[in-house]
Amino acid sequence: MQKLEQLYEGKAKKVYKTDDPELLIVDYKDDATAFNGIKKGTIVGKGVINNQMSNFLMQKLEKEGVPTHFVEELSERETLVKKVEIVPLEVIIRNIAAGSFSKNYGVPEGEKFASPTLEFSYKNDDLGDPLINSYHVLAIRLATKEELDTITKYAFKVNEVLSAFWAECGITLVDFKIEFGRLSDGTIVLADEISPDTCRLWDSKTGEKLDKDRFRRDLGGVEDAYAEVMRRLREHN
Repeated sequence: MQKLEQLYEGKAKKVYKTDDPELLIVDYKDDATAFNGIKKGTIVGKGVINNQMSNFLMQKLEKEGVPTHFVEELSERETLVKKVEIVPLEVIIRNIAAGSFSKNYGVPEGEKFASPTLEFSYKNDDLGDPLINSYHVLAIRLATKEELDTITKYAFKVNEVLSAFWAECGITLVDFKIEFGRLSDGTIVLADEISPDTCRLWDSKTGEKLDKDRFRRDLGGVEDAYAEVMRRLREHN
């Protein structure tokens, strides 16, 4: 598959055209950002870990009935994916209070919810990715009712599958953000990535943070945490 011109460069990835109009190449970077790009840095080796972890988990989810954009891992940092039109929603599932939820609602970090929560954020950097409800989504035509129902169903399925998998690895899936896209025929598929950048992952015994919060909160040991998550994933592969 021939890699052609760069289409886009985001906070964590570059996207390239290929000689097939329905396929793109994603190249994962080591750049790290937090707080809508205000904090910037580098996590050495992150791109390799996030690429390989995302690809492994997406293939796992495919087997469980969640369609994804994944096609083929091309190298340590590059993956061939289906071209999608991203639905401009960040879909957030939370199992335990942490981060902005604790801050916004006064729920102590670490408190386990009676049931998982679902949030939507409007994917718009200029507006700071504000929380948005399903009525807003429909009102401003970000997605149809059918698409929202599909996204919601898949999001909870992702939570079910990944919570069980990470538990096997001695890791608690606290919360995560995922994104969905439309294929050219309108089919909704899971897109973007699943990694310590987009998930809160805590050691099940010690509660140690093994994710991007180590970067956000200047906790140190960021590279070691990402590497530890990848090591446990490979052990249970």
